[in-house]
Amino acid sequence: MSQSPGARSSPRPLSLSRRVSWFLLAFGIWSWFVWITFVKNLWKDSSGLAFDDSGDPTGYFWVHLLLASVSFLLGTAIGAIGFRGLRALRGRPGE
Repeated sequence: MSQSPGARSSPRPLSLSRRVSWFLLAFGIWSWFVWITFVKNLWKDSSGLAFDDSGDPTGYFWVHLLLASVSFLLGTAIGAIGFRGLRALRGRPGE
């Protein structure tokens, strides 16, 4: 197979702009704040949704705890990508 005229044999690694890197890092930090607050509020829920009358967790509790955990992990990964993007741009003026 032949390569197209503009193709390179070893592509340059993908780099993020400073603005995108900051956005991703801020999103990750925001995610930590929102989902940790959500889980604290879920744990203290007294409306009867998260815990039944005997104090046992309900399906509502488990589903929302799973949702919060997955969102927390995704936010962490996105924030880490932003952080790595900023570290890669360190020392590069004008990016």
